[in-house]
Amino acid sequence: MNPLLQQILPLGNPHLRVKAEPVRDLHDLQLQSDKVLLQEVLEAFRQEHDFGRAIAAPQIGVLRRMIALHLNDRRFVIFNPRIIWHSEETFTMWDDCMCFPSLLVRVRRHKSISVSYRDEDWTEHVWSDVDQPTSELLQHEIDHLDGVLAIDHAITNQDIISREAFQQMPDYFLEKVDYVIPLPAYRKSPLRPERA
Repeated sequence: MNPLLQQILPLGNPHLRVKAEPVRDLHDLQLQSDKVLLQEVLEAFRQEHDFGRAIAAPQIGVLRRMIALHLNDRRFVIFNPRIIWHSEETFTMWDDCMCFPSLLVRVRRHKSISVSYRDEDWTEHVWSDVDQPTSELLQHEIDHLDGVLAIDHAITNQDIISREAFQQMPDYFLEKVDYVIPLPAYRKSPLRPERA
């Protein structure tokens, strides 16, 4: 296993429950070091597991409002993201997390959101009417910035399951949700096990 993956905090670590501080100085040397580490951990996770689109700084114990993303072959970091609008329409899905990779959680998310954030040049942007795969991803990652985990959004206490249980009965569990992350979002989807 790549030693960078040991940076990812496991479920139960108290740092995962702390609200992250806003980024104020993009030129801070520690921030720049943390940003590089966050991107390296995401890429190491993708290489090891063949999936993974984003990671929030608190997941590696860095309590700053920063998210590294790898979407459509584009790698970038956003700072101080805030959800400024969400659709009324929602959907259910099985969510997973790098901090507890052996679990899946049935959650309800907004189908679309709009997010304000600053980019790596400190330019302010609004990412409007985000598509569904990116919407659920950003909701998950922004939750991390507030010390909130997917397990906190479990629809019922029956909706936290082991990945092993899911893989043994995928059809049973997939019938319980409206949405599955599309295969292009992952090279190999952990929620669509290959069948013999």
